[in-house]
Formats: sequence, C-alpha cells, structure tokens
Amino acid sequence: MFRRFYKAVFSYDRVIGYFLLIALLVIGHFDPYPKQFLRLKTFDFYNQQHPREIPPREKQQVTIIDLDENSLAEYGQWPWPRTLIAQMVINAFQMGAAQVAFDIVFAEPDRMNPDSVADTLVGIPPELRAELKGLKSNDQVLAEIIAQVPVVMGQATYFEDLDTEKGPPAKKSVAVIKSSKTAEDPVVFLPKFRSLIRNIPILEQAAVHPRGGHGIFSLVPEPDGIVRRVPSLFVYDGHMYPSLAVEMMRVATGRKTVITQVDQTGIRFIKIAPKLQIPTDRIGRVYPYFSKSDKGKYVAAKDILNGTADPALVKGKLMIVGTSAVGLLDIRAIPTEPVIPGVEVHAQLIEAALDQQWLNRPNFAPIAELSVLLLGGILMIIFVPWIGAKWTVLMFLTIAGSAGGGSWYMFVEEKWLLDAGYAIIGIMLMYMTLTYTSYAREEANRRQTRDAFSKYLSPDMVARVAQNPDELKLGGEQRDMTLLFCDVRGFTTISEQFDAVGLTGLINKLLTPLTNVILERKGTIDKYMGDCIMAFWNAPLDDDDQEYNGCASALAMLAEMEPLNARLEQEAIEEGRKHVPLKVGLGLNTGPCVVGNMGSDMRFDYSVLGDAVNLAARLEGQSKSYGMNVVLGFNTWEAVKERLACIDLDYIMVKGKTTGTYIYGLLGDADILADPKFLSLQKLITDAQEAYRRQEFDAAEAMFKEIEVLGNNENKPWKLEANLGILCEMYYERIAAYREVPPAPDWDGVFVATSK
Repeated sequence: MFRRFYKAVFSYDRVIGYFLLIALLVIGHFDPYPKQFLRLKTFDFYNQQHPREIPPREKQQVTIIDLDENSLAEYGQWPWPRTLIAQMVINAFQMGAAQVAFDIVFAEPDRMNPDSVADTLVGIPPELRAELKGLKSNDQVLAEIIAQVPVVMGQATYFEDLDTEKGPPAKKSVAVIKSSKTAEDPVVFLPKFRSLIRNIPILEQAAVHPRGGHGIFSLVPEPDGIVRRVPSLFVYDGHMYPSLAVEMMRVATGRKTVITQVDQTGIRFIKIAPKLQIPTDRIGRVYPYFSKSDKGKYVAAKDILNGTADPALVKGKLMIVGTSAVGLLDIRAIPTEPVIPGVEVHAQLIEAALDQQWLNRPNFAPIAELSVLLLGGILMIIFVPWIGAKWTVLMFLTIAGSAGGGSWYMFVEEKWLLDAGYAIIGIMLMYMTLTYTSYAREEANRRQTRDAFSKYLSPDMVARVAQNPDELKLGGEQRDMTLLFCDVRGFTTISEQFDAVGLTGLINKLLTPLTNVILERKGTIDKYMGDCIMAFWNAPLDDDDQEYNGCASALAMLAEMEPLNARLEQEAIEEGRKHVPLKVGLGLNTGPCVVGNMGSDMRFDYSVLGDAVNLAARLEGQSKSYGMNVVLGFNTWEAVKERLACIDLDYIMVKGKTTGTYIYGLLGDADILADPKFLSLQKLITDAQEAYRRQEFDAAEAMFKEIEVLGNNENKPWKLEANLGILCEMYYERIAAYREVPPAPDWDGVFVATSK
C-alpha cells in the first residue's frame, strides 16, 4: 500500500510537476524582468479597458499651455524671447490663472538679451551699442514677473555629469517622518541623478519666494518605453527635490513642505496637505490612474498671448507650459495612449491626486499571487495524472477564470493592482507539460526542422517542402515571369566613405525597406549582389497580376528612397561626414523563364534562368542613360500600359542580343496616367519617336525640344526623377550623327547599345 502511494505521489509525471512548480515559485519570488513585463502589460490592459474618467470641463483643475505647431508658426521657432514668455505669464494671470508651471528648463541666457544683441551686431555706432548694453535683459524681465506670482520653475535630471551652474541653494521643501528609529533615510531609496539641469540663476532665484517653487519634470519610462510610474522625489548631491507635479500641488495648497514617510522597507507615502496624501512604492514612485488623452485641457500658447483663449480654460486653473510639437521631442507613451505629450503626464498626475484616483499595489500582493500559483499547481499535479486532461481542463478554466475575474474586480472597484497573469500562465504551463509531454516533444522536433530549412529556402518554399518533400531536389519548371533588377547608382563613390562595418550597415539599411516592398507585393527575392537586388514574380506561387505587382513594387521602392535618404543624411551630419544621396535604377521585363532548385547535389538555391532575365538586367543598366528611374521591357509595358503612366523610350538592341526590343519608361501610377498634362506629353513622345524612326529628323528634333521644355516644367504631374532632358539630348546627338551619315533606307529605328 505504501509502495503504491509512493509511486502515485512520486510518479515520473508528478516529479516533473514538482520541479516545475518549485521553479515557478522561485521565479515568482525573485521577480525577473520578463515576469515584471508580463505584469505591467496586464495592468496596462486593465487601464486601457477601464481608464480613469476625464473630469467634466467645470471640474477640470489643470490646463496645459501648449507650445503647439500653430503657436510656433505664429511666433517663431523655439526658444522664444523671454519677454514673450513673460507676456504669456502676465496674460495667464490677468485671465485668472491660479498658478503657472514650466515643463521646460531655461538653462541658458536668452540669446535675444540686448547686451547679447549688441555684441552680435556689426558696424553699429558705439553710443547705440552702449545704450543696448544698458537696457534691462529679457531674463530680468521674466524674473521680475516670476518673483510676483505663483510660478513653479521646471528642472531636469540627467544620468551623466554635466557642467551646469549650481545656482542658488536648494529650497528645503521636503520634510521626512520616520515610522521608527530604525527606518532608513529616504535618500537611500529615492532615484539618484548625477546632474541637475537648472534654470539660469536669475530665474531660479526669482522663484524662491513663498508662492514660488522648483520642480523636476523628468519622467523615467519603464524599460519598454512606457511611463507608468512617476517619481515623486529625486535625489541630487544629497538633497531631495520634489517632482514638478508634487511641487505644483504644494504651492497650490500653500504648504511650506512636502512630508514623506519612510520605514525600513522604503517610502510609504508623501503628504502634501492634510487631505492630500499620495501612496508610493518603496522608491517613491507614484502609480497614477491614467485617463485617455484629453485635448479639452489644452490651450494654445498663441491664444494666451493673443488674449483669445477660452476664459473657462484659464480662470482658477493650475497651468503647465509644455509642448505637443513633435520637433521639440517631448512625446511619451502611457498605458492608455501610445503617443502623448510629456506635459500631459504631469497634468494627469495632478488630476488623479486631487480626485484621489490612484492605483495601488498592496504589500501583500506578491504573496497572494504566489499562493494562487501554489494552490493551482498542486491541484494540477494531483488531478492531471489521476483523472486525465479532459476533466482537468475544466478545473484549470475555473481557477483561471476565478483568478482573472478577481484581479479585474479589484482593479475596477478598489484600484488595486493584483496580477493573476503569472499564476494563470504557470498553472497552464504545468497542465500542458503534464498532459502533452510527448506531443510537445514531437512538435518541438518539427519546429526545429522547419526553423533549419527556413534559413536556406524562402518561406513559400518551406511550406511547399513541408507539404511535399519531393520538392527538395534539383530541377525546375518553365513559367512566364516578371523579373526586376535594382541597383544603386554611383555606389563605388559612396562606399569610399565607409569602412567594411559601416558599408555593411549602409547596405542593410538600403536593402531592408526595398525588400519589404517586394515581399508585400507577392514578389520573391532571388538574390542580393552587393547593392543590387534581383527579384521575380509568378513563382513559386502563381500571380495572375505579376506585371502590375512588379511595377507597383518599383514605384514603392522609389518612394522609400526619400525617407531613407533623410535618415542617412541625419546620420551623416551627426557623424560629421559628407552625405551622398542614394539613387537607384530599376529594370523590369516579362518573359518565359526556367525557375526551380539550381546548383549541386550538396547545395542549391531556388532561382531563375532565361533570356528574359538577362534582358531585365540590361534594362536596369540602361536606365541612367535614358534619364529614367524605371525602364520596362515590351511585354511588361503591354500588360500595364492601361493602368500605369509609361512613355516610349527607344527601339534598342541591348548588348548580347541580335534583335531589337521596344523599351519604355515608367513615370507613375494611375493618377498620373489620368492627368491631361501627362497624356499630352505621352502622345508627343510617341509622335517624336515615330518621326525619328521614319527618318523625319527635323520634325523629330522639333518635337524633342518641345518635350524638353515640358520635362523642365515645375508643374509636371509625375514625381519620380525622370530627366527628359537627358532623353532629348541623347536623341539630339543621334539625329546630328544621322544627318552626317544617314542610315540605310530600310532602317527600322533600332539603336545598338554598346554598354551593359
């Protein structure tokens, strides 16, 4: 009997379960970042599904003075003169603002100070220079205003050492209460920074009065870039500094200090006023209950300056000067919004504090969460081997539903953050491990095989091989296919600016977006040849619209070049080197090819061969000669001519061919094709080509001159680089040569290319 009990308790499956449960409990206790990430994402989901309600306009207590794009457009780029900032503050208080705070730091003197202007101007009379130097500085004008009204100046922290002026001594606005004699100093727990970026001394000193203050507006995102918890206090040089939101609430309530309570485990809460106590985590971070972004609490800075702001948004409000302009780089992410101005985080924190809408993670939360895992894990170990998977899954669903529902209920009703996700996943992992060990092992083997093949074959081919292993052999099939070649012009010159590592990075930055464009339009990448891409359509899977998809990919690839060059130019500026824009030429051709696995018995690639492939490569090589981005072969043009904007380029015999072929330039999509200006140009080019091929050279030359004028017109409908001047110049030279040595009477207009 004891032996049967022993075997039942310590069976192979249950032993695995014991070890797995112990491992999960140990992981839960040490709380590594992946577990934290899962927990935070769970809480984000709760906040997204049940955000804090945005207070109605009449109860709104915080307004953001927004340095938005329109304000910058009207009053000029940032930074504005301090006199303009002073006028904005004056207007805000004249309209009834209760307080103004800055989510901005004025770390340098105003560049428009009269003495600075006097030193900058050249050739002004000495008496005028002396008069300018005698004027009051813009910084002094702003400081005089700050010294008279409730203003909280913003400061910023930095992790590295910076050479900054220390300014006036730190204002002692934080007091400490220890819950016991053994409690640590809060400086031990609070986030520490190596530098404090402060306002210039004259502005810092101006805010040192009973109704003024200084607050740090720095936000510290989580490792995934989302702001969830906001520091209430910071430590720099051994001193504690309040955050901007905390300091604003202190000034608004008329308190001299903010009280922080600390015990042996860390910070417990901060107290701003008798009825304004904010719970924090052990290192002093506040967990605001975020709402969705509220555009109703924004007022444009220009409206404050112009006096046209809605009085209801100003009177009696705590106002924060911040920016939503993308160029000023104060964009953040919070659980309820992927993109939000950083200043609104402070506004939401104050709203949550004044409404007592805080999220709270109780001290007992980790124990409660691990208890659920322990109970559920033991039940799985007992019942999965005993009653089987069918009935145990009902038990798992009951446990998971109860834990998840309880976590959601406590969030909605109590604003408690209890994570059921880790326990549910842990119990599910045990259930799956105990029930499907053999199946999981088999599936892992299959996955390993697929992963190995995916490194050698395209995803489509991996799927075909999985369905039919006989595909994995040498051989091919004949198909009509569309081929694309893309090459960077002048890449040798560009590559001379980089070492091997830098050149590799440049090529990867180029090939990644161009490859994505092709794959998104049913294309298959055949190979990369340095800076060149070879791709094809209609294999391995059928594509009934292969010609159009190939041309659409070419247009999309050209569209990717502008943002890519913008990024590369910025990198070049930052690295202090010359930027040479990348330009590509493309050739497309459609025709019969052989496609399949080609190579040797030991190594082969899925590739394509045929005369149509060679012609596509030649067309790409000719694109620069004709001033075109994209050159099409006849078959490709024939399939897309009614859907895309194309022009006749030439009747050419490329190198390596014994017969001529018509080639065409691709200038744009269906919108350009429908433009009357393009249709006129298209007909004119066709007429000029026909006259040229009939040896009516005077008429052809006249038409090409007209084409050249149209090609230089700023109002031309196409956006691609299509230099018709190069095309026309080429025909001028040919016509001049044929006038001296006329072609044979039966000449069909073919031009024999001498270069690839």
